[in-house]
Amino acid sequence: MSGRVEPAETVDRYRHWLASVPLAERSKREYARNVEAFCDWLAEVDHGGWGGDPLSDPLARDYAARDFKRFLKVERRLRPASVNLALASLDSLYRCLGLGSPNVRREELPQAAPRALGVDEQRRLLRAAERASARDRAIVLSMLFATVRIAELVALNVSDVRVTARKGKLVIRSGKGDAFREVPLNAVLRQVLDEWLEERKQLAAEDERALFVSARGTRLSARATDSVVRKVAHDAGIEASAHVLRHTCLTGMVRGGHDLVVVAELAGHRRLETTRRYSLPSEVDRQAAVDSLEVEY
Repeated sequence: MSGRVEPAETVDRYRHWLASVPLAERSKREYARNVEAFCDWLAEVDHGGWGGDPLSDPLARDYAARDFKRFLKVERRLRPASVNLALASLDSLYRCLGLGSPNVRREELPQAAPRALGVDEQRRLLRAAERASARDRAIVLSMLFATVRIAELVALNVSDVRVTARKGKLVIRSGKGDAFREVPLNAVLRQVLDEWLEERKQLAAEDERALFVSARGTRLSARATDSVVRKVAHDAGIEASAHVLRHTCLTGMVRGGHDLVVVAELAGHRRLETTRRYSLPSEVDRQAAVDSLEVEY
């Protein structure tokens, strides 16, 4: 491309191009909004320092993208994630223009541990689970104590639960990446599963193999299982999904000083970096750190 390209015409061209791109509608809206903001900004700033038209010249494109990033950070005061979304939108724009992605560095996002329940919240959840049905109690405690993903939990059959008076384990036959693993059970969960298995005999449909069944006696879905967790959590006065309970389980192990290799194996993680995330500081940790600096005067 050569010559000066009008920003307003570029927005129209981009919107027409974007309509045919296989992206989620929400992403399309965000990209279009950011590209329009970029073109509005281009129409107002001096192009003299870029040595060319940023909508047709690759070098000027890079300079403009970097200056726009600075504008978003300093003038608009956007957070890193929002800045990176805007830069991704520019990548999309320049693909439309046939110029390739701008050479501009993304913002580094602050890392934090996955959300996990605190000890007091866990206590309240367990008390609410005691008031729930045997099935719902077994679901909540399995998510909180057995490192399982929700998809792994609903895929369990009765034959995958091995419980004796002193030992127990869940057999995960096809975890993430189709991986097989066995998860040992603590004494509390063994007892709760025993209670549910006894009650299940009266509820499960004939020849139904699923460990957790619905009121119709058939395998419980992942959505219904998550709803069980959310309801028990709501009864405890907290907000938590099944995913949060798994995070809580793994966070407790890592922060309890257990070897990362052991935790990774129990969690079904292929990479230790995935497990190491659970040792990152939470907002509560950061607040506690600055609160500890208080001095009476």
